[in-house]
Amino acid sequence: MDARAPRGRVWVLPTALLCLYGFLASLRPSEPFLTPYLLGPDKNLTETQVFNEIYPVWTYSYLVLLFPVFLATDYLRYKPVILLQGLSLIVTWFMLLYAQGLLAIQFLEFFYGLVTATEIAYYSYIYSIVDLDLYQKVTSYCRSATLMGYTVGSICGQVLVSVANWSLFSLNVISLTSVSVAFATAWFLPMPQKSLFFHHVLRSQVSREMKVLDCKNGAVIQDDPALKRVPGWEDIESKVPLNVEEHSTETQEERVDIPKVLRELWRDFLQCYSSRPMLCWSMWWAFSTCGYFQVINYTQGLWEMVLPSQNFEIYNGGVEAVSTLLGAVAVFAVGYIKVSWATWGEVALALFSLLIAAAVYVMDTVRNIWLCYASYVIFRIVYMLLITIATFQIATKLSMERYALVFGINTFIALGLQTLLTLIVVDSSGLGLNIFTQFMIYASYFAAIALVFLVSGIYSVMKNYRRQEEMRSRSTTSSP
Repeated sequence: MDARAPRGRVWVLPTALLCLYGFLASLRPSEPFLTPYLLGPDKNLTETQVFNEIYPVWTYSYLVLLFPVFLATDYLRYKPVILLQGLSLIVTWFMLLYAQGLLAIQFLEFFYGLVTATEIAYYSYIYSIVDLDLYQKVTSYCRSATLMGYTVGSICGQVLVSVANWSLFSLNVISLTSVSVAFATAWFLPMPQKSLFFHHVLRSQVSREMKVLDCKNGAVIQDDPALKRVPGWEDIESKVPLNVEEHSTETQEERVDIPKVLRELWRDFLQCYSSRPMLCWSMWWAFSTCGYFQVINYTQGLWEMVLPSQNFEIYNGGVEAVSTLLGAVAVFAVGYIKVSWATWGEVALALFSLLIAAAVYVMDTVRNIWLCYASYVIFRIVYMLLITIATFQIATKLSMERYALVFGINTFIALGLQTLLTLIVVDSSGLGLNIFTQFMIYASYFAAIALVFLVSGIYSVMKNYRRQEEMRSRSTTSSP
């Protein structure tokens, strides 16, 4: 018993280090004031340059980097990619402080695209270190750390600007310091021995260990002598860990076969998206995330047009903090909502998507900064609520490997759609529309999503109702 005790606590240190990294990497008080900073005297860029030539670079670079980073994260076993993210954060904020000119800031946006593309390493690293029964707990810790870091950073930024009258340049100095400490912290993370796709135990060993779990869960299995050699047979609390280097002489790491892994990913892709509920939730995830990214990217620009920061006091940091905190409360409340999502899920997505469309429409048409702030808070709360429900609906139907695959594909589709939208609507090489026309298009975009899912949801409810009526009629006919 005593010999096993340290192993039970082995997850604490890497989880604490990862949460500290996530908190510090998100503690960026200058981020809510990025657009005013770029338009202000420090960079002296024009609105057209910022909105139509600089910000689109982030979208393009994120799309191009996402898939190779997704594969590299698993192949390199997470930690090197986390270090790459930390280094990219340092480069981004160093350039924010000292880079000048359009081309340099566009190059900065490329590095910020690398930062967001490598976020997958932060959220998946911990699964290679802890046991299965701790997944939910450590996931909540890691996500809470980033939310808390972003909230504290936003509050600090607002207080320093409004109360202490600090310059936006000084806020960027604090952000650079925070991400530099985060980068130093990441070096102390232990290097995982396993990963989801390229480095894992032999399938035969996993199969045996899953049989152990089936037995412990009450399933009846045939007597298999091989099972008695599986570690944890005697311990009813043990699970199948990803991080154990040596289970027995039979546990080996598979030789990395990239073509084989890609074939397995393709087979899993076909199986995952052949399910209509999975396809429905995934499509909403992809389409809504596309619109969410666009609104988030250009909201500061809209606020700047409604109330110029050079002439008035702005409260971007406070609004970001409030929206994040209330969004976190909404996400927490999801766990207590009892709804038959299989029946009413699509209708709920439609109605809430319509609410998002209304919020974006108000932001665009009512040129009052306080109504813009309030609409933005509603927008973020509703999106965070729905994306959590969608994530839960998808995750409960998939293994961890397939969930990672679906998450990556959904994000890639969202970025593909966003790239197309940016290229047509925002980029100066396309229509290059002004910020108010852009937001009218985004409101229409969410309204279209609501309409599609409303029609599909009504069809699903009617189909389900007819099925239940048929079952009742059959039971009535068969009864004596």
